Amino acid sequence: MLGPVILAASRSDRMRRLISAAPVTRQVVDRFIPGETVDDIVPVVEELTGKGLELTMDVVGEDITTPEQAAAARDAYLALIDRLRALDLGERVEMSVKLSMFGQALPGGHEPALANVRPVVEAAAGIGTTVTLDAEDHTTLDSMFAIHDELRKDFPQTGCVIQAYLFRTEADARRLAASGSRVRLVKGAYKEPAEVAYQQKREIDKAYVRILRTLMDGEGYPMVGSHDPRLISIAQELARKAGRKLDEYEFQMLYGIRGDEHLRLAAEGHRMRVYTAYGTDWYGYFMRRLAEKPANLRFFARSMISKG
Repeated sequence: MLGPVILAASRSDRMRRLISAAPVTRQVVDRFIPGETVDDIVPVVEELTGKGLELTMDVVGEDITTPEQAAAARDAYLALIDRLRALDLGERVEMSVKLSMFGQALPGGHEPALANVRPVVEAAAGIGTTVTLDAEDHTTLDSMFAIHDELRKDFPQTGCVIQAYLFRTEADARRLAASGSRVRLVKGAYKEPAEVAYQQKREIDKAYVRILRTLMDGEGYPMVGSHDPRLISIAQELARKAGRKLDEYEFQMLYGIRGDEHLRLAAEGHRMRVYTAYGTDWYGYFMRRLAEKPANLRFFARSMISKG
């Protein structure tokens, strides 16, 4: 399987330099990351919301190694929120953040991450929207959930992400489903050992359905993060059986993947939110998109050959 190999490459400085230097890379990256600056991304926000879609915005970057970098990440989100204020889109445009960007991996990083992300959550609330804490590798999750719990004391709309491939997630889902929180369920996009995570697609899919049933039957707000047509159909059926209205859950998909499906779901009355990333530190995000789906890798390889 190529996925684990690509995920390993996402941590390689040598591969980063090689891929970044390829002339065709920027063209392919633009499929998934439609800009590097706030000025680039505002027209994208206006275009997508004009089509009836909602967004969650991610300023790409991770593996922060200094307090100054963590502060810069905080300030990048605050600048985004300041620009979004004038668009008056309320909850149609939210934020997604990785706590590794806010200093979680620094010595004693839990407290700096909380201190840096809190102003972003507060500023988001000030323009009528919210923040979702993205899940990263399994070693960071206890800290992420603790920060999520702390933020929800003042900002109960703060969301979090859970990953179906981790063994622990069914228990996490049961706790979160009873709390009234906003929960995005994804399959998972990090290289995790067999001791903590399912390794086979079939097992991951089965876990996804079990966890999604828990979320749909619970008191929270499920966010279905998947491009898989079968899982999307199952989600609709589970929502129907749970008696949920169309505005009591939502679908989330990545910018650049299955754009026609985004529009189809929105046209049917579903809440459809597009995960839209931007920024200059795109490498790790880009590599995970390649690892998640063989079609993405084929698209990149074809582009490399045709432009070579």
